[in-house]
Amino acid sequence: MACREMTQRGPARAAVLATALVLVTLLVSVARGAEPGDALGRETPGGTLAGYLEAVRKGDYEKAAGYLDLRRIPAAQREARGPELARELGVVLDQAGAIDLEALSTAPDGATDDGLAAGLERAGTVETRAGPVDVLLQRAREGDALVWRVAPATVARIPALYKEVGYGPLGDLLPRALVDTRVLDIALWQWLGLLLVVVLAWAVSWLATAAALHALRRLVRRSRTTVDDALLDACVGPLRLGLGLAAFWLGVLALALPVHAKTFFGGLEKVGAIVAVGWVALRLIDVLARVASDRLLVRGRTAAVPMVPVGGKAAKAVVLVFVALALLQNVGVNVTGILAGLGIGGLAVALAAQKTVENLFGGITLMLDQPVRVGDFCRFGDRIGTVEEVGLRSTRVRTLDRTVVTIPNGEFATLQLENFARRDRIWLHPTLGLRYETTPDQLRHVLVEIRKMLYAHPKVHPDPARIRFVGFGAYSLDLEIFAYVRVTDYGEFLAVQEDVYLRIMDIVAASGTGFAFPSQTTYFARDTGLDPARQRVAESEVRAWRERRELYLPEFPPEQVAGLQATLDYPPAGAPPPRDRAAPGV
Repeated sequence: MACREMTQRGPARAAVLATALVLVTLLVSVARGAEPGDALGRETPGGTLAGYLEAVRKGDYEKAAGYLDLRRIPAAQREARGPELARELGVVLDQAGAIDLEALSTAPDGATDDGLAAGLERAGTVETRAGPVDVLLQRAREGDALVWRVAPATVARIPALYKEVGYGPLGDLLPRALVDTRVLDIALWQWLGLLLVVVLAWAVSWLATAAALHALRRLVRRSRTTVDDALLDACVGPLRLGLGLAAFWLGVLALALPVHAKTFFGGLEKVGAIVAVGWVALRLIDVLARVASDRLLVRGRTAAVPMVPVGGKAAKAVVLVFVALALLQNVGVNVTGILAGLGIGGLAVALAAQKTVENLFGGITLMLDQPVRVGDFCRFGDRIGTVEEVGLRSTRVRTLDRTVVTIPNGEFATLQLENFARRDRIWLHPTLGLRYETTPDQLRHVLVEIRKMLYAHPKVHPDPARIRFVGFGAYSLDLEIFAYVRVTDYGEFLAVQEDVYLRIMDIVAASGTGFAFPSQTTYFARDTGLDPARQRVAESEVRAWRERRELYLPEFPPEQVAGLQATLDYPPAGAPPPRDRAAPGV
């Protein structure tokens, strides 16, 4: 009996122990936040994206659909729509996606410092015409596990994104084998299309060049010079290359290549464009050299003719150097070291003809940078004048004395040049000195009224337009005005400045105070030189402003500034209407 009883109790005790072990394991798992594993590796955002991309690369769209959250799609359609959406998303990411797999979190909870809500992760972006669209991953429960999948909001946008950046109608009409078969991450139909584009671009370049030459030669025959014929003949080859590149570029756009392929072929097109430009430059140098030689012979300057081929070869060398540097730069080579080597060779030339080279490069700098142009009124050093000519060696400026000053370009380029012709407005910044007998409320009255006048004047820009009490001078209370007048002609500025100054005088007089002047004065109570009646009026007006909370110091409210703008009459009442200024003022 005892043995049978122990035998019967054994299984019961084992079952109890197994149940307890399971419970303890579950409790430990819950305490550690562990979840059952996922067969697709979707426990982390990085694992989800890596698994999806791997499935798409292998063409296993049924498996790739498992990485999409299809909750918003009816259950009856998920089996058919899931693989199709997975394929379309793969095309979208391949065509216009910016995905950084290494930047994605490998933690089950995802990144917590990306500004997104918990359970959301940004896997990348897709560039569209309306701007970048985020590709989001969302953590949700699937069965007994928490997994990361492409968020339902992103899944809902896949058809629209595919329609915009996908293969287009051609990709949908082609057999799936041509679309899904990929070589170097480029679809097979795109490789075939590239071959066709190359052939068509070559044919288009020849046909278009022939048509363009036929039309241009008819125009060239009407001219009496031979320069245009030479220029046209020189540009045939570069024109054919340029048209071929343009046709190839249009064809590549139609193929909707992936991003890396677009980058590669875009680099090839840049290289071709640089070669075409360099080719044109070399041909033009030859033509210009022939033209220069012919003109020197016609003018009888035979001694200068041998210099033309030397100059042409030097110009060609410069063009070739720049073309080579541009090509190297576009293929990713750092040209800094190459430029340093070229600088060593140029050092000898610079030492041999330092001043000539300095003036030559100074003239080139002035022509390229254009701090001043012919006709500009400018200040150079401590003199001012109007630029009349910018040559390779020197610049000529006509001063206010109507004399012409010739400055070597090397010196002129190092001067501080102030170009008055390019200013968009003129600075008005006088300092007013009021008498020390001015009371604080009188001073407030002057500050507010002048600020109102500046805001209301149609020729004064409201931002900034300010007047500030800046200090106690030796014999005056100093007020500083800082404003810009909306004119560029200096003569017109003087007229506006005169009007502003006259209005300031009226405001100061209306406030009952006056301008200070250097002097020593003995004051008597009966003869202060001030107007007590106007003083009381100004002080009472300031008190009224203070009571109404309209004492706009130190700043005017924006609505008051807007209401005051351009409310004054300019020219002032009684002045004749303004006339158009035919010549700029000085």
